[in-house]
Amino acid sequence: MIDTGSWVYDYSSTFSHWLIVGIAVILVSFLIQRLLKKLGMNNEASTGLALIMPWFIGFLIFNVYPFVASFYLSLTEYNLLSPLSFSNLPELVGFKNYIYAFTEDPNFWPSIRLTLLYGLISIPLGLAGALGTAMLLNREVKAVGVWRTLYYLPAVLPGAATALLWRWMFNPSNGLINTLLSPVLKLFNIPNPAWFTNPDLVLPSFVIMGMWGIFGTTTVILLAGLKNIPNDLYESATIDGANQWRKFLNITLPMMTPTLFYVLITSLIGALQYFTQALFITTPREAGVFINVYIWQQAFNQQKMGYASALAWILLAITLLLTLLVFRSSSMWVFYESDVSSGKKKKSKAKIKSSAQGGA
Repeated sequence: MIDTGSWVYDYSSTFSHWLIVGIAVILVSFLIQRLLKKLGMNNEASTGLALIMPWFIGFLIFNVYPFVASFYLSLTEYNLLSPLSFSNLPELVGFKNYIYAFTEDPNFWPSIRLTLLYGLISIPLGLAGALGTAMLLNREVKAVGVWRTLYYLPAVLPGAATALLWRWMFNPSNGLINTLLSPVLKLFNIPNPAWFTNPDLVLPSFVIMGMWGIFGTTTVILLAGLKNIPNDLYESATIDGANQWRKFLNITLPMMTPTLFYVLITSLIGALQYFTQALFITTPREAGVFINVYIWQQAFNQQKMGYASALAWILLAITLLLTLLVFRSSSMWVFYESDVSSGKKKKSKAKIKSSAQGGA
């Protein structure tokens, strides 16, 4: 017999909790709006601040609090299975977790090395491949919308499904890649490569798999950047006799540097946080694991949440450092149209000033 009223019993508690939270947020917003008006703020400004209060509260609870808590946990020795409360706080150990990571952990530096090498190889290849793909999609060809949709599909596919697909493709015995390569390899008496089981081939395998991502969001962003380049520049270059290569070097590449700069930053952060595909593919221990996977293993396999938090903060510091270096180098290779315009204005002012002095 079906109990038609069971859902009321099952979900009434959850619904009441959400209802109480919603009412509390509305009440806080209302009180803040009244308080701001009493402090002399006009009605429009006080109402606007009150309306963003639900987002601000959520930001404090779901962003700021975990951020601060993770740093606190990185200074403690905390087992994930032990109860956590104000009366039972983790044991403070200072910077012991950080010192252990840099000096005693045998798996830390191999993880950092694998992650950095992956980013060093995959990011330039990904940018070059995405830019080439975007330039092809920027041409006026038949059914170009269909091609753009097909090339964007990898961006919407789940990472876990992609990892399982590539794991099958790299299978040493019956994978698609070795099946295609085996006729050529047999001519030279070369055995089929064991992609994810050979420590020397783990990094190349992940780099090849990472190229799948260039036909996604990165290509779309670069395609949008190509669309913003004025056609007048190409027409002027054609009149001057420039070939396609000179147009690419002197027009396309300089005009695309702001977009490439943005894509480089996002690709760098994504490479350092490489996780989903690496988690679903088992590799030899001597090959190392990606640092994000190693953090997950320490937190949820070894139950060392304090040490995992310290590793996460080390990864954050590395990401900030490399991002800062890219930002500092941008003045040497990123060109903005506003900079060019301001340079022309300065030159024209200098010419006017010199001509005025010559006339005097």
